[in-house]
Amino acid sequence: MYFMRNVNKKMTELAEIVKQNGGRAMLVGGCVRDELMGVEPKDWDLEIYGVEPQRLREILDSFGKVDAVGEAFTVYKIGNDLDVALPRRERKTGKGHKGFVVEGDPQMSFAEAARRRDFTVNAIMQDALTGEIIDPYDGRADIANKILRVVSSDTFAEDSLRVLRAAQFAARFGFAIDEETIEICRAIDLTDLPKERIWGEFEKLLLKSEKPSIGLKYFYELNIAAQLFPELVALQGVPQEAEWHPEGNVDVHTLMVVDEAAKLIGDLPYAKQITVMLAAIAHDFGKPATTQFFDGRWRSHAHDEAGVAPTVSFLDTLGIFTLDGYDVRAQIVQLVRYHLLPGMFYKSQPGDGAFRRLARKVEPDLLYRVAKADSLGRNPDWLPREKWFKAEAQEWFIERARSLKVETEAPQPILMGRHLIDLGLKPSAQFKKILDAVYEKQLDGQITELKAAIEEAKKLIENGD
Repeated sequence: MYFMRNVNKKMTELAEIVKQNGGRAMLVGGCVRDELMGVEPKDWDLEIYGVEPQRLREILDSFGKVDAVGEAFTVYKIGNDLDVALPRRERKTGKGHKGFVVEGDPQMSFAEAARRRDFTVNAIMQDALTGEIIDPYDGRADIANKILRVVSSDTFAEDSLRVLRAAQFAARFGFAIDEETIEICRAIDLTDLPKERIWGEFEKLLLKSEKPSIGLKYFYELNIAAQLFPELVALQGVPQEAEWHPEGNVDVHTLMVVDEAAKLIGDLPYAKQITVMLAAIAHDFGKPATTQFFDGRWRSHAHDEAGVAPTVSFLDTLGIFTLDGYDVRAQIVQLVRYHLLPGMFYKSQPGDGAFRRLARKVEPDLLYRVAKADSLGRNPDWLPREKWFKAEAQEWFIERARSLKVETEAPQPILMGRHLIDLGLKPSAQFKKILDAVYEKQLDGQITELKAAIEEAKKLIENGD
């Protein structure tokens, strides 16, 4: 299991030199945790004990280019995957995530250095040369028992981001959070957190978890939703409109939908993965304002359109607009607005033009994934497998979209402005009217080639349209 020395030769070389200088190089944090969980680390953190700061810098300089980063405390980066620092203690001196004084001390004990860590599973050390494990807070036992537990109840609350980290770690690792840690988290004020830090944890929860619902459920238990996401709180206690759900609340259905969505995004680029996951969370945000009991059942009429405003508020909290040049925010809003359409199209069987026009507003492929997750998220454990929802409507929908080649975007207009100029028309307000009229016929399949588009334009020009 001890494969890290084979992966990073520079780390081993550095550890040898540190030993020759009377010190000890210890792997710390997530790389040790991941190895103990059978996951190969992608990067490594070394803490150097017993070597004074000036001598450590001299040693590091012998490795060539070393980047020193950090305002309050220096971390040395060797390449893209190895961070080196002294053990340190942190003292809270003010409000917010930057209100700390950080002091490096190469003579610290292992237990004191590990005490600043958030959870016991992250407070385990490993000798970079021998592989010896140092575990002052029984983190290995908590890994074995799949428990998240704070290292120190005295210092945990000094960084409020740790509450969100608890939720995302629980989701990523499938761990439970112990009761004392839950109580500590619930009492911590999260309003000092900037959007980018909230999003950093939210993103990991969504994309690194097989079941993101575990973390989102802890959003309720840890008081995260109550402080940061009122849109999630509003889902609680709202009856699900269909009879199939035993708990009967929209929040439970939403958690099921998010888990289904996580299974459907593996082939998408990053920005679209985020788009589908956030749309899955927000798809029923309109139900609290629209759910009523009539005709013998709960109904949520027009909850799709009603969900737009709370979705925008939700995205504001996360600071989400564009990612990798993709307008994530606009697409999520449209996915919420139109998430019922695949099922409605299946029932009404509209013509090809309806699909082409829909593709001008939202990506049908992403809409298919959100709607499919919504459908599959109606399969509670008690429902007999033969009666499970199969997302037949959504599969029909995407096949139609693919057959029309509009699964990712609407058809490009055949007729362009330059074609009208070639016909002797000068740019004017008439331009747009003609282009739009021809494009509408193209969407309906009445025009499929440039020659027919030009002929239609000539007619419109002659008629003075």
